[in-house]
Amino acid sequence: REVKRNTLTAALTGRWGLSNRLEAELRVPYVYRSDASISREIFTGSASEQSFSSRGHALGDVEMALRYQLNQPSADRPYLIGSLRFKSRTGKDPFDVVTDCVTRCIGNTTGTGLPLDLPTGSGFYSLQPGLTWLMASDPAVFFGGISYTHNFGRSDVSRRVLDGQREYIGSIKPGNIWGLNFGMGMALNDRSSFSMGMDLSSIGRTKQNGTPVASSVRTQLATLLMGYSYRLSQRTTLNVSVGAGLPRDTPDLTLTVRLPMSF
Repeated sequence: REVKRNTLTAALTGRWGLSNRLEAELRVPYVYRSDASISREIFTGSASEQSFSSRGHALGDVEMALRYQLNQPSADRPYLIGSLRFKSRTGKDPFDVVTDCVTRCIGNTTGTGLPLDLPTGSGFYSLQPGLTWLMASDPAVFFGGISYTHNFGRSDVSRRVLDGQREYIGSIKPGNIWGLNFGMGMALNDRSSFSMGMDLSSIGRTKQNGTPVASSVRTQLATLLMGYSYRLSQRTTLNVSVGAGLPRDTPDLTLTVRLPMSF
């Protein structure tokens, strides 16, 4: 089976300075997804491939965060910024979309096991503490950070299948995530700058009813990032970044466009 996946996310983010060192953030995303699966039946002797497509669009998982500048460094020391991010599960739940399942589908004893309508949220709450450092060394700025994402489990989980039935799954606990990033930015002139960096994630195994799922393994993700920033005015900046996935489990390409405006 080969799966082609495209995700488009439009997000409105607001950041408020509560003090000279403390900042609050609220992010509200809207997600559009489309998946196309190309597969071949292995037990029926089929020599032809079949395509299975599905889409989904709805509100994503709303996020809230706090950031605090921990120090006021001298010229040769980095800024240290602590953060705490909470992710809700306001998006469309992956257990509530209808799944073309394997076990309880009347008139469909096999099924693809794929959702007929794609979710737009993870279905789990998460909390992420992190630490970021920034160090200016004219004309460059070096940066890096480390984070840990704790995913909260859910009990009595069941998923929707065909004909309005539900298939009981039990308790599910997604793996927690260690994150690491580092890179540098360099000013090209008084309006534009260029940056490059690396984003790494290590995702633990998913557990079902307290036991690791047999097909679940620890997954390593890595993305090479390149970005460009241009100051349009005193209050508005255009940021564009491109990410290239290195391991096969990482999305092949990510394109991010931001337009921060200060008031």
